[in-house]
Amino acid sequence: MKLCQVMMFSLLWLSGCKDKAAIHKISGEAQGTTWHITYISENPGKHKSAIESILKELDLSLSTWVKSSIICRINRNEKDVLINSYFRDVFLKSMEVSDKTQGLFDITVGPLVNAWGFGPAKKLSINSLTIDSLRKLVGYRMLKLENDKVIKARPEINIDFNAIAQGYSVDVLAAYLDRHGVHNYLVELGGELIAKGSKNQDNWTVGIDRPDEVQGAERKLQAIVQLENRALATSGNYRKFYEEDGMKYAHIIDPRTGYPAKQNILSATVLADDAMSADAYATAFMVMGLDRAKEFLQENKDLKLDVFFVYAEDGKWKTFQSDGMKNLIKEVN
Repeated sequence: MKLCQVMMFSLLWLSGCKDKAAIHKISGEAQGTTWHITYISENPGKHKSAIESILKELDLSLSTWVKSSIICRINRNEKDVLINSYFRDVFLKSMEVSDKTQGLFDITVGPLVNAWGFGPAKKLSINSLTIDSLRKLVGYRMLKLENDKVIKARPEINIDFNAIAQGYSVDVLAAYLDRHGVHNYLVELGGELIAKGSKNQDNWTVGIDRPDEVQGAERKLQAIVQLENRALATSGNYRKFYEEDGMKYAHIIDPRTGYPAKQNILSATVLADDAMSADAYATAFMVMGLDRAKEFLQENKDLKLDVFFVYAEDGKWKTFQSDGMKNLIKEVN
């Protein structure tokens, strides 16, 4: 699973507020990670079992780690596999982001993800011939939907939703809360999150991890962000990687080269109206690098994305934040 490291920083009430509604917290494990929901309601309801059921349905639709899932059955080329609404939503958004980014976000990188040892399949012995061969299977335009079926140009094409599925899962859980009359909440799954309403007249506040590359190290905050009716996702190569023969290999694959992305952005935090978009574009910006990402934001203001990048320059960490982020974020020294 892609690890987008965002920590819930502050869910405590500030003093001085009167007539506060009750705060409720539920949590669990799903999709190889944890989830947490904090919501405000006079009626706590019995939401945990319903949410766990939704998460299981999502896994059975989108997870490459569940062999009986729709995506795995499609990757195995089983006959007459029909997609459901979950799969359709993620597929269509993936195609949209791929078009916008000119293929820098691509759900057909599955064979490469597996080859590098970041998927459910066994890691391959990597060489240039292997990469060149697998790159022939990468290209989102080789996929299409017809009558609730996925049509692949080549049977070896392998779909991977891991760079977008957790964000979508957050959106689905948020929609569940909306339907059940909960309008003030913070939903987080695997670091992707969405905030709606407020925490008793105050904005929800979350923290962004410093992109420290020491695995197992205690997490420290790079910045604190206020959220109001927006989603947030952070992508980085600083947690999920391995070293081999003195080289570091991280989990975000550049579809153009077939190799792990090596750009100057260490972590990309994205604010969007929905967590699925934030998740996908955070990955795309990691592949783009700083200069191209800045150009993309200027060219696509209609997407209403705000960003906070931590990047390396001249051996030092530096940060970049979009204009819309500046009033929401405070860097931690």
